[in-house]
Amino acid sequence: MSVKPRFDDAIHAPTRLRVCALLRVTGVAEFNTIATTLELSEAALSKTIRNLAELGYVLTVKQSSPARADARRTTSVALTLRGRAAIDGHLAALRELSHP
Repeated sequence: MSVKPRFDDAIHAPTRLRVCALLRVTGVAEFNTIATTLELSEAALSKTIRNLAELGYVLTVKQSSPARADARRTTSVALTLRGRAAIDGHLAALRELSHP
């Protein structure tokens, strides 16, 4: 299936692009794993995820962790279908720019 190239200003910001690209590969990832992998502060990642969620590009799920003895929950983040289409279109647009 061919992806229609579409430059997406909302994804193009470096941190958003890195988060979307990571989720495109992993499908879903825990908040702490994303922060560690991309070397982002929790505050910066939280803001980025909030912005992407407002766009409808990611979905977050909070759940109890069987690995924890306390009541804290983990947060998983995944691309939505809309987010996957946006990152695929954006990457196709970038490829088109680099290979006219």
